[in-house]
Amino acid sequence: MLETFRKAFQIKDIRNKIAYTFLMLIVIRIGSQLPTPGVNSNYIKEFFAQNTGEAFNLFNAFTGGSFEQMSVFALSITPYITSSIIMQLLTIAIPKLEEMQKEGEDGRKKIAAITRYLTVGLALFESTAMAVGFGRQGLLVKFNFVNAAIVVLTLTAGSAFLMWIGERITEKGVGNGISIVLVINIISRVPSDMSSLFEQFVKDKPIASAGLAVIVILAIIIMLVVFVVILQGGERRIAVSYSQKMAGRKVYGGRSTNIPLKVNTAGVIPIIFSSSLMQFPIVIASFMGKGEGSGIGSEILRGLNQGNWCNPEQLKYSWGLLVYIALTVFFAYFYTSITFNPLEIANNMKKNGGFVPGIRPGRPTVEYLTKILNNIIFIGACGLIVIQVVPIFFNGWLGASVSFGGTSLIIIVSVVLETMKQIESQMLVRNYKGFLNS
Repeated sequence: MLETFRKAFQIKDIRNKIAYTFLMLIVIRIGSQLPTPGVNSNYIKEFFAQNTGEAFNLFNAFTGGSFEQMSVFALSITPYITSSIIMQLLTIAIPKLEEMQKEGEDGRKKIAAITRYLTVGLALFESTAMAVGFGRQGLLVKFNFVNAAIVVLTLTAGSAFLMWIGERITEKGVGNGISIVLVINIISRVPSDMSSLFEQFVKDKPIASAGLAVIVILAIIIMLVVFVVILQGGERRIAVSYSQKMAGRKVYGGRSTNIPLKVNTAGVIPIIFSSSLMQFPIVIASFMGKGEGSGIGSEILRGLNQGNWCNPEQLKYSWGLLVYIALTVFFAYFYTSITFNPLEIANNMKKNGGFVPGIRPGRPTVEYLTKILNNIIFIGACGLIVIQVVPIFFNGWLGASVSFGGTSLIIIVSVVLETMKQIESQMLVRNYKGFLNS
């Protein structure tokens, strides 16, 4: 990785792209410190001190702490991420959108435009819900229509501006701009999390205990990073052969290739879906000022709250972790089933004269691909469960309250690996151009 960066900086075009990306990231971090007008930032800090659920921690990590500070980038690019997922699902469900996607570059531009409009709509909805829901409880210095409207417009504009920055990075910088914006926000929270761990387990402790704590923390982080790298890079390759065809005097086909199926086919989507679904009731209850009672509803909300899982003093609420795991497995199968169609793959292979060695074309190929895919999905889901449960276990058992969890780790590793691949491909293309020119 370091060697790739060193070679990249020796190439002027790539060096300029990296510099442009870096400048855009500086703009993002400056904007994350600008307060939203008319907002009482102390209210959100007190709110986070009382609510340690996965939804709020994940949202705060995605916004780089902007939500906790209630800056102009408090919504960050979460509306764009949500709208992209919605459009991806609708493309499978609505035939017209599916046809639009198959039109090529023009179709993708139309879908991108729809995604932008949907992003602004979601940002407007989320900012309105926050201004009204939290505003009545003390978020706004003075709760009235004017102050609420200012907050709504500011947060919506901030989210749209971040979306624009992400697209500019994609166009003029390196890597996927939206992903890089998300990663820099997550990474910005790591120093504060490390400081929190230091204050809790190392500071003012005996040398032996402090040294052991440092070793354990570093070992857990390194093991999770290595595991994520293996999980993201793992794939099952299904061999495919193509029969020979005669066209005049030329022979076509007769080659062998493979279908690469990633072990983690659904990526981080199952964790985001399951955590969002479980924490949605907690968010609604927080908006309404409920959930602190002793009734059955409050008990259910405590079970759904990740902050109560694996806690030795509140083990009865750990049933929520089992539900969390079950939902992760379900969404891993669900999301993969709508994004990967074995029937379509088998039909395309049959049209081009391709077949899996030892498997007849048609329905037997579909059944074979489905069986292999189901096994891979289960392995990938188990990997996701390990990544998400390990931080939850240590947070609950040791009381280490940090926003840096398994979801954040998968996103960071995936984006870093993908960005490095893009830099290497751009360097390769430049070398090819130089060879042809010479």
